[in-house]
Amino acid sequence: MRSLIDILDFSVEELNELIGVANDIIANPGAYSEKCKGKKLATLFFEPSTRTRLSFEAAMLELGGSVLGFSEANSSSAAKGESVADTAKTISCYADIIAMRHPKEGAPLVASQNASIPVINAGDGGHNHPTQTLADLLTISREKGGFNNLTVGFCGDLKFGRTVHSLITALSRYEGLNVVLISPEELKLPSYVKKDVLAKNNIPYKQTTDLESVMPELDILYMTRVQRERFFNEEDYLRLKDSYVLEPKKLKNAKKDLCIMHPLPRVNEISVAVDSDPRACYFKQVLNGKYIRMALILKLLEEAKK
Repeated sequence: MRSLIDILDFSVEELNELIGVANDIIANPGAYSEKCKGKKLATLFFEPSTRTRLSFEAAMLELGGSVLGFSEANSSSAAKGESVADTAKTISCYADIIAMRHPKEGAPLVASQNASIPVINAGDGGHNHPTQTLADLLTISREKGGFNNLTVGFCGDLKFGRTVHSLITALSRYEGLNVVLISPEELKLPSYVKKDVLAKNNIPYKQTTDLESVMPELDILYMTRVQRERFFNEEDYLRLKDSYVLEPKKLKNAKKDLCIMHPLPRVNEISVAVDSDPRACYFKQVLNGKYIRMALILKLLEEAKK
């Protein structure tokens, strides 16, 4: 049974294939409107979500399928102490495919090992968020025409930002990548990501606390919020939450074709005044997320038939 737990579960060729299908869905939506007729997606969200959950639901509905599930742990039997393994086995009796978000790292992997249907990791703790990475890759592909020879700046919470960890891992397989890591000292990229991904793949990177100094180099700026829910200490959160705020004046030395991305939700790390800048791509990312999830659902359901 094929699932998507980590972005490395798919080869570069498979990622390119997914992007191709997503682009075809964008061009020919009517051709896909009944591809999942009679199929059910279960959304098991043990952690709050707006974009990811509704994106999955919209994706399945636009493919002609239906959706069932829950949006918080308290409304599931997890509140009674049911294990992830038992939940996965149970849901396998009701649905054809599962999308799961869970605060514990590794929970979707456990679900995939116990389900008899495909499982999609929709975010597990501070670890991984492969479908956001797929949305990011589709956005980069559509904005930049490919993935080679890009300088990508990641700014904000690089320690707990699962979207950052996943995207760096995905981009590490392409040629000519340069990475710029912009964060406060306390929120630097974890050393295991630097060692296991960047160093292992000989990817040049530099670390800085100053966004404006590196702005002219960047082809892509990936902003992230400082995540209150990952902090144990409210004082630390309040001290760090406004470390970087992207405003129009900070873009004066940026490239004319810079692509500004953000996995959302934003709090205040991108001023709303930037929204009208043609380089702002974060709401395009949201829409691209729906299309790439449509492509992913089609792929995994097709694999499940084999």
